[in-house]
Amino acid sequence: MPARPAVVARDSSPSDTVNATQSSRVKDPVVRDSAASAAAARDSALDAAMLDSIAATSPPPATELPAAPAEGESATLRSLFDIDVANFEDHGRVRYWVEFFSGRARERMAIWLQRMPRHEPTIRALLVSRGLPGDLAYLPLIESGYSSTAVSRSRAVGMWQFMRPTGKFYGLTIDSWVDERRDVPKATEAAIRYLADLTKRFGSYYLAAAAYNAGPGRIGRGLKRMGPGDEDDADAAVDDSLAADDGDMAFFQLADTRYIKQETKDYVPKLIAAAMIAKQPERYGFPVPMGGPLTLDSIVVQDAVGFDVIARAAGVAHADIRELNPSYLRELTPPKRISVVRLPEGTGAAAQRELETLPASERLGSFPHRARSGETLASLAKKYGVTLAAMRASNAEFTSKGPRKGDVVRIPGDARLKGWVAENRRVNTSEPISGGVSHRVRRGETLSGIARRYRVTVSQLRSWNGLRSNNLRAGQVLRLRPGRVRATAPAIKAGAGTKVHLVRAGDTLSSIARRYGTTIKALQSANGLSAGRTLLAGQRLRIPS
Repeated sequence: MPARPAVVARDSSPSDTVNATQSSRVKDPVVRDSAASAAAARDSALDAAMLDSIAATSPPPATELPAAPAEGESATLRSLFDIDVANFEDHGRVRYWVEFFSGRARERMAIWLQRMPRHEPTIRALLVSRGLPGDLAYLPLIESGYSSTAVSRSRAVGMWQFMRPTGKFYGLTIDSWVDERRDVPKATEAAIRYLADLTKRFGSYYLAAAAYNAGPGRIGRGLKRMGPGDEDDADAAVDDSLAADDGDMAFFQLADTRYIKQETKDYVPKLIAAAMIAKQPERYGFPVPMGGPLTLDSIVVQDAVGFDVIARAAGVAHADIRELNPSYLRELTPPKRISVVRLPEGTGAAAQRELETLPASERLGSFPHRARSGETLASLAKKYGVTLAAMRASNAEFTSKGPRKGDVVRIPGDARLKGWVAENRRVNTSEPISGGVSHRVRRGETLSGIARRYRVTVSQLRSWNGLRSNNLRAGQVLRLRPGRVRATAPAIKAGAGTKVHLVRAGDTLSSIARRYGTTIKALQSANGLSAGRTLLAGQRLRIPS
């Protein structure tokens, strides 16, 4: 394939923030962390848009298997790859994805390739130690672009794109405090064990990769239907060695049937195409990736500690701690648990000593809030569920006069323990997650990417904004929470004698029912709420008399 002109793309991935923020000359930590967060959010949105585009793209049918390569060429390819590229390099679907990655997806692929050296050598060594091909280390390239914070349309998370049940089955902790699908070392270990199990079952690396994408049940049923048995018996147990005779060729035979989805039919061709580009980037006009795995320190903490406190103890930027520890969801370590926190190299020992001498009362730290017009310390204390005294203690400069629009107000760390975090990856919340806020669409953003960013669903965004499709335009303003009147609930009119409750963070139907001496069913009936419906901060509930 003729080489294209090289495109030099700067990698603005989250891990790059570690170096960028350390060398920053900006003195205001809020401004600095806000800039780092904005850069990471933009990079994540561009990742999401391209991954969505890849998932939605269907190449033209290509059912004919290519002719066997010449002996000399085959020997060269077999020495270069430890997955079977030689027999499928010229397959129509493989050629399509090579052209896609080096053409339409060139800019993003260049960035993903620059991320690769931080992860690929370690992943490769672990794969080989488990008896698997090292080239399966390119799976995260097509799954997530080597991003630890990627979230798919189907809610798969992390570099290895684990669904919640599979992640938990392979030992990853996933709760309201921690999501270890975002922890690269732990998720990598889990993914390799999963791939080893799939390879043992199907006897083929490519079928194992397809099962990683679609689930082993779907691949097993597809192979069963291809066999001599009755199609009506497709749900019967599948022999683990069913595909052993055909090996990797069995995947391409299965891909020519209707038994697996288009995304899975293209999964292995994408892997082969990505491996071809990653092994010989200059052949396809990409710069050769530079660098290697990050060398990090770590510390152990016994309880909840704010990331800002850890950053001060380590003498690094808050953004560094946030980006090196994406599995922690609340800007602090979980309470009453032993947690490992990763730090830039050379900072661990000093940070550990500093934290050990720090009183427990000072370990939760605080986080910034950019004041809006009309906000006071009292209103912010109520909003975040902390005491006014605590707010005043953290904001001595505002005790004589309240904050003005744009001022940075420090929110006591106790709010974090109550579940109040404006947004997981953003410290300076110009777009906080709370009732009635909005988001202005930027070029390249997608509805699914915005939904992931704000932890809502695409259907909710469409409902709240009256959208008939998922198409967006730059500059469009989206409501991120429902208005005061929900489309699915009767309008609430607070007439004489009618009580209305404004939902706060942490409120539940049961706690509200107890407070007003009513029942959960009565609240659901009065407000048109279905069972299991989550309450939103800022939502208004009519209290039945």
